[in-house]
Amino acid sequence: MPRVLGVDIPGKKRVEYALRYIYGIGPASARHIVDELKIDPARKADELTDDEVARISTMLQSKYRIEGDLRREISQNIRRWWPPIRIAAPAIARASRCAASGPVPTRALARARARP
Repeated sequence: MPRVLGVDIPGKKRVEYALRYIYGIGPASARHIVDELKIDPARKADELTDDEVARISTMLQSKYRIEGDLRREISQNIRRWWPPIRIAAPAIARASRCAASGPVPTRALARARARP
């Protein structure tokens, strides 16, 4: 199993498919990497030389945002754009009781009235 940037990629799979095990690398990115580095996509990942693994690693570090950096960026974007629930909850509750939103099941009404 070759190790690329701290991720073990499956050695028995073709290089093009094995690269997809890295978070942030999809089908198009994997194809682009293999084409740009002139690696035969039909080869298995175990057949890669140390030089090819090093070239893949340097390319991933320089051109792609992957693994921890990508996860961190996504979570920060979610935190920045997601409204706090305490502000949005009253508006959502009002909208759900509004007549324009359609009939409310009686069980839901009973629960809403029973709560303080």
